[in-house]
Amino acid sequence: MAADAAGTMEIRGALARLRRTTGLPVAFGGLVEPGRQRMRISEFSGAAGLALRGLAVTSGNGLGGKAVALARPCAVTDYSLSRQISHEYDAAVAEEGLRSVLAIPVVVRRRVRGVLYGALRTAQPLGDRTLTAAVQAARDVEQALVVGDEARELLSAARPPDAGPGAGAGADRERVREAHTALRALAPRIADPVLRAELLAVCGLLTPSGSRERTERPAALAPRELDVLACVAAGATNAAAAERLGLRPETVKGYLRSAMRRLGATTRGEAVVAARRAGLLP
Repeated sequence: MAADAAGTMEIRGALARLRRTTGLPVAFGGLVEPGRQRMRISEFSGAAGLALRGLAVTSGNGLGGKAVALARPCAVTDYSLSRQISHEYDAAVAEEGLRSVLAIPVVVRRRVRGVLYGALRTAQPLGDRTLTAAVQAARDVEQALVVGDEARELLSAARPPDAGPGAGAGADRERVREAHTALRALAPRIADPVLRAELLAVCGLLTPSGSRERTERPAALAPRELDVLACVAAGATNAAAAERLGLRPETVKGYLRSAMRRLGATTRGEAVVAARRAGLLP
């Protein structure tokens, strides 16, 4: 359900961007229902009525269903007269007064996850600029869904270290550290605030200060300082950390210097050791 909510939010934002960049009066779309070959139109931007709201579009049927079946963009200049599509949904389309329509599938890992539509109320070709903007909007959704999928996979794989004797040793400890680094690097890219907060909460559980009570007060690091230090602890160079976190190398250096200063460390290695002792890193 969380994944559906995040996907719906991304679809909604993409439709608004699509209308801004193309000037199309109407944009709408929705997600493909999990485990089923149909998508449901649930999100709208622009002056749309009620005829299409909640409409279930089966793979292969109509323009959107064709986009789902082929996993590629489809467009018609006059929906009701087109011979390139089937016409199960003509009544709803006609009630909305739509003529020229395009449908762009959102494809993640070779699976269609949703469809974005844009439409005019006149029968005229939708040019390359409009198609390019619509494809870019779909790509934005695809990237967001990929990031969300990665986050959920990491969440399901991550487990806090056992507080018992010998906990976190060897390979198990390394897996925890790898998961912690990956989660911290991924969290800033998550648009869904609920999922982002969940990721950061799991990061906390993977550290000693989060998984068990500590007697000393841990040093305070800013979130980005901790992100950089987690990458350094995983063996990343400044350049590699910058690429992973979407920062410039100079910015990474600045965060690292600040973290070292806060931790009273003079080298990168000392900073990592101090952060682990403070319970900030696993």
